[in-house]
Amino acid sequence: MAKTETTGNAIVETIKTVVYALLIAGVFRTLFFQPFWIPSGSMKQTLLIGDFLFVNKMAYGYSYASCPSVIIPSVGLNIDAQKLCGMFDGDNTRFWGGDPERGDVVVFRHPTTGRDYIKRLIGLPGDKIQVSDGVVQINGEAVPQVADGDFEEVMELQGPQGLRPRCANGAVGEGGICIKERAIETLPNGASYAVLNIGPQASDRTGIYTVPEGHYFFMGDNRDNSADSRLAQTAGGVGFVPYENLIGRADRIVFSSGGRSMLFFWTWRSDRFFKGIK
Repeated sequence: MAKTETTGNAIVETIKTVVYALLIAGVFRTLFFQPFWIPSGSMKQTLLIGDFLFVNKMAYGYSYASCPSVIIPSVGLNIDAQKLCGMFDGDNTRFWGGDPERGDVVVFRHPTTGRDYIKRLIGLPGDKIQVSDGVVQINGEAVPQVADGDFEEVMELQGPQGLRPRCANGAVGEGGICIKERAIETLPNGASYAVLNIGPQASDRTGIYTVPEGHYFFMGDNRDNSADSRLAQTAGGVGFVPYENLIGRADRIVFSSGGRSMLFFWTWRSDRFFKGIK
């Protein structure tokens, strides 16, 4: 009997340890840093498919969107932040809120789908944003771009989804070099970063967007391969993003893998480990 009781107590203690560990991890993820894996190429060259980073959730304070969503389609798990913290939704405010700065790379909750997106903050509340021949205009002033050569990558399947890059140099065979034109863009507050161009398309020429109060305008650095605020939510974009939908700021890449799985160690990009994001 004593042995059975001892075994039972050991099992109970193990379960308690696991539960406590999960609770601690949940609190840490909710309040401080949230892991984020880059699934697409919309932020190249700043962020590559397979980059792994932690999002600083303290940067802008907390809202319902700070609650983590746990979505694992392969096992049918879909626990949405709205289900956990929806009682805080609707007033577009934050606890201990901080204002994001133009040029920040931000993870936010899509206003309609609820999925996490990562883009660069271009337009602040009240701004008038327009894209003219691929050049961003903020309140009637063109954002300077300086040509900076080309961005090159190998034409191959990228990431777990097996995505192929789009190229400015036309059709490129498997293993060939895919080229995009690169420029350094500098926002009015001095934030500078590389943007990529593939070729003329509809999103290079837009009307004027007036950013509503309490909302933000986001764009991907890979300008011709990004569904962002240039497209309305009903057209597959993200439209204007409410303040309460911000999750946090991406400050640093922790790990990076260029293969179909992070377990393929020969595809790890050691030069991107702990690389700062700007």
